[in-house]
Amino acid sequence: MDLVTGATGHIGNVLVRELIKRGHKVRALVMPSDDLASLNGLDVEIVYGDVRNINSIEKAFNGVYVVYHLAGIISIVKRSRLIYDVNVGGTKNVIEACTECRVKRLVYTSSIHAFIEPPKGMPIVETKALDPSKVIGEYAKSKAMATLEIFKAVEKGLDAVVVHPTGVIGPYEYKLSNIGQMILNFMNGKIHAYINGSYDFVDVRDVVDGIILACEKGRIGENYILSGENISVKKIFEILSNEFELNCPSIKIPIWVAKLMAPIFEFLHTTFKQTEQPTYTVYSIHTLLSNSLTTHEKASRELGYSPRSIETSLKDTARWIKRTCP
Repeated sequence: MDLVTGATGHIGNVLVRELIKRGHKVRALVMPSDDLASLNGLDVEIVYGDVRNINSIEKAFNGVYVVYHLAGIISIVKRSRLIYDVNVGGTKNVIEACTECRVKRLVYTSSIHAFIEPPKGMPIVETKALDPSKVIGEYAKSKAMATLEIFKAVEKGLDAVVVHPTGVIGPYEYKLSNIGQMILNFMNGKIHAYINGSYDFVDVRDVVDGIILACEKGRIGENYILSGENISVKKIFEILSNEFELNCPSIKIPIWVAKLMAPIFEFLHTTFKQTEQPTYTVYSIHTLLSNSLTTHEKASRELGYSPRSIETSLKDTARWIKRTCP
């Protein structure tokens, strides 16, 4: 039996699908308030629990061979307390449950943001020397802290391996991420300008493949970057414009203007409880301007990880969004 926490999320539901396809018995740990649309029709056992409460999740770990821990808050808008409670406290509880129930292996999905950003021109590579005080944003700090908890548990005897995806895109996204919302807005003709930034994006199907490969081949206590390809915002729009015969934004927003407006958009989003995330936030702008040069050489060499082209991923993402979103 395999257990997937955060099973209703983007990576989570695609992982559940792939494990079932490979003949695995899968148990999904979900919150009582979770929308189960992403798991509808799948042969999966649903168990309700909250990773913030150890007593509510212990039963889900009984009889489990492998735990894939993906439950977490992924936000580029500030929600400090919840981020730490779930991402750090929740991971501690998962570690405790794995230890008590003698789970054979824990695969933790961290983030590329857990790493300290190197100088421009130098790629981000795997290291265990993480420092939450030297990364930017609540999400990044929480993922660095949670990853360190995994490494501590390994030193105490837990069999665990860590993966670090970059920006995830692809089909089966039922709750749009910031990049997903941006693509939707573009497809609906709502974006007429862009900022001069770039990031490394990877297909969710390749991330899932990398997670399973890490489970099967990853060395105990090691961590692996699951990246795709670095691409500019402008190039994203150009690819989608050509594929779907849409007008490509030609106006470049000055960085100083974007930085000035981002806090206002965040304030409006929080104050009026808007469901649609702002296209650009303080953190997303920082991310697009940061050094996102990465390498998946270690994952390719040790695991056999091989991501598809960014063009294929973007087109598949847009088709999914076009089909499922208004």
